[in-house]
Amino acid sequence: MSGMAPRLQLEKAAWRWVELVRPEDIRREHIELAYRVNIAACKRGACRRNCKGNPNCLVGIGEHAWLGEIDENAFHNIDDPNSERRDKNTFVGLTNLGATCYVNTFLQVWFHNLELRRTLYLCQNSRAEEHNMDSDYEPQSICEHLQYLFALLQNSNRRYIDPSGLVKALGLDTGQQQDAQEFSKLFLSLLEDTLSKQKNPTLHNVIQQQFCGQFSYVTVCNQCGRASPLPSRFYELELNIQGHKNLTECVTEFLKEEKLDGDNRYFCESCQSKQNATRRIKLHSLPRTLNLQLMRFVFDRQTGHKKKLNTFISFPEQLDMGPFLEGKQDGKCVYELSAVLIHRGVSAYSGHYIAHVRDARTSDWYKFNDEEIEKMEGKKLQLGIEEDIAETVKSQARKPKCSKGYHCSRNAYMLVYKCQEEEEEENSESAKTNVEVPAFLQRLVDRDNRKFEEWCCEMSDMRKQSVDKGKAKHEEVKELYELLPAEDDQPYEFLPLEWLKKWLDDSTATKEIDNSNFLCSHGKLHPDKVGEAKRISLVAAQLLYERYGGGPRLDASSLCEECVGQRCRVLRLKNQLNEDYREVTNLVKGPLKSEEGYWVGKASLRSWRQLALEQLDEDEQETKHSDGKTNGQGPEEEADIAAMREYGPEPQEGTEDMKTFNEDILCCHGGLCILETERRLVSEEVWSKVRAYFPKAPMFTQDQEACRECLRLEQEEKDNEAVSKMMASDQKNLLLNLFQEKNRPALNKWPQDTDVLYVVPMFFVDEWKKFIRRPTKMSPVSSVGNSLLLCPHGGFMFTYDSLLKGDAQHSSLAQRVGGHQQTLHGGPAHLHPPLQPAQRPQH
Repeated sequence: MSGMAPRLQLEKAAWRWVELVRPEDIRREHIELAYRVNIAACKRGACRRNCKGNPNCLVGIGEHAWLGEIDENAFHNIDDPNSERRDKNTFVGLTNLGATCYVNTFLQVWFHNLELRRTLYLCQNSRAEEHNMDSDYEPQSICEHLQYLFALLQNSNRRYIDPSGLVKALGLDTGQQQDAQEFSKLFLSLLEDTLSKQKNPTLHNVIQQQFCGQFSYVTVCNQCGRASPLPSRFYELELNIQGHKNLTECVTEFLKEEKLDGDNRYFCESCQSKQNATRRIKLHSLPRTLNLQLMRFVFDRQTGHKKKLNTFISFPEQLDMGPFLEGKQDGKCVYELSAVLIHRGVSAYSGHYIAHVRDARTSDWYKFNDEEIEKMEGKKLQLGIEEDIAETVKSQARKPKCSKGYHCSRNAYMLVYKCQEEEEEENSESAKTNVEVPAFLQRLVDRDNRKFEEWCCEMSDMRKQSVDKGKAKHEEVKELYELLPAEDDQPYEFLPLEWLKKWLDDSTATKEIDNSNFLCSHGKLHPDKVGEAKRISLVAAQLLYERYGGGPRLDASSLCEECVGQRCRVLRLKNQLNEDYREVTNLVKGPLKSEEGYWVGKASLRSWRQLALEQLDEDEQETKHSDGKTNGQGPEEEADIAAMREYGPEPQEGTEDMKTFNEDILCCHGGLCILETERRLVSEEVWSKVRAYFPKAPMFTQDQEACRECLRLEQEEKDNEAVSKMMASDQKNLLLNLFQEKNRPALNKWPQDTDVLYVVPMFFVDEWKKFIRRPTKMSPVSSVGNSLLLCPHGGFMFTYDSLLKGDAQHSSLAQRVGGHQQTLHGGPAHLHPPLQPAQRPQH
């Protein structure tokens, strides 16, 4: 008992009294024990979780969340909508749609290019200008998407916006990271093409003016000295970083002279032959915005895949490109660092992209990480932990010391420099004011801001409603929980434990109280359901029913005396079974003492203990509740049954299908079976003990007559068997040769003095022999059945020649019967067309 779980201990204790109390002696105190009414209630902190076996335990049902001081945030799961609001003097972020962080970084960099933003706002957009404000605006072209996105980035009240419209228009896969450097080129090319189609001619060359520079590939023949320039435009310079430490080295290598010799020789137009030559790139003009791609992602020939170079590269805040230009540019060659694009991660195929961008108006640096935006302190670029992300043991290298005005990075893959003169122009008094969002776009932004404010109000109202509801529930619970415990000798009711838990769980709506699943067949509280119910005071029950409704209500009068009495009977019989089995076994060994006895089936007597155990199990199931887990044996009942079976006999052969005691001597007419070998007499003492376990078993006293109908049928069967035996004997004597397979006639050797042979089916002969051998078991043959030998047209299916060859014999269809022997029964007796007997051939 000590090793049992507390719940099982309580269940055992609730029924321990049945060992001493008979069903007819049950009183109120026993019923209350069965329903565990007087078990002591648990105190708070005494048990870790609720004691389901104790209906008076009201601890651990969810009350701890309501008692004491309550945090208002516990009453809702709605974030403060103001956390989605844009902070003052801060920029707007962009949602990462899965693997679109690389797109977000470029969009932020381009948005901070004031000239590009100003140009986009000038683009004609009749769709936006004529849009009906009653519906959501849906841009179509890339230019329309970018216009609207920039307007939202500038004047939205939201902390971040969703760029999915633009991403979808670009046909990008949101789940797969693209080549960021390739995306930059393609997007600028697409934008250039879009702007070139605008009606306003000042917009046609904006991309070239902002991003496009000129260089030429110059090849000089070593033989004749002829120089062959090949002019070209660029939107960014792709710089190899392998083997270099700083940006100057990278640019120098980009412009260095290359020798063309051997197989690489150059075809000189002047010499009209291949000659050794030199080739180099000459920079002629630089754009206002200089994009420098650091080629971190390179093709690895060994693996056949791209890899990332984690080389530290130093770059300046101010970059003088004068030394690299052909000819003087009158001071327009000094550039100011305006953006650094970072790739965090060791692989070229994964990782995360962020952007550090300088605000052109205030010169403050900001870090753009999708939705999150952080302002750097002191107007200085701070790369910080970006250099430590995804550090591996093999790639660990000390960060080189940087001089003042320089920065060092192993993750920077693109540097954006703005021409200093351009910067000064933008910061001049005439251009210091922010780029204004056009009215046609601003009204769309205003509409989106109104939607956002409505959403904020809706969320705030929902939060307030939840808080108000929670406060009211808090007061209700504090008031009612103190009233729940039922005091001794005070009126009480039972309520479902699950309902009380849901009442205390604010995440689910409280439904009306439903006790219908707790009712027994007598309409009262089922004893098995006590573990799933709680006993509470009548005062608390009254308040809960008034507020939530439901029923049926289960009070002290709902304790079911009938269920308790039936369970008491079953449990007492179970406890008594072993003792009664031993006593009955001893009693049946002795002689019958009294004249009055009872007939019992021998098979029933052999297996009565097993049958009793099954009957008690069945009776106990009838007293158990039909809903939920109580419809089967609980762990403790299974243990009891296992223990009983351990000492009980195995079912006897032939009794597996027996359901009821004495079923084996009950005939089909409901009387006593006529076979005395199947039954025996037992004393009244034995019968009374067995009958206690099988109150519905058939009872036959010693002077009970056997079933008269069975006796009549038995006599009739004996008479029929006698007739069959006589018939079989007569037929065997008449056809002895046929039965013994002796002296059989054959077509090729006709018997003497026989002109005609008759043919019958072999099947008929076999069936006839079976009857002759076992006349009482087999039915007499009723017909020769010669139809088996007929073809579909009604004629005989064998020719005389085929009979000679033995076809009929082989097919087991025919047997020749001598013409002098008596035929048994009727059947076709003519050949085709009418079946005729086989005639002796004429010689």
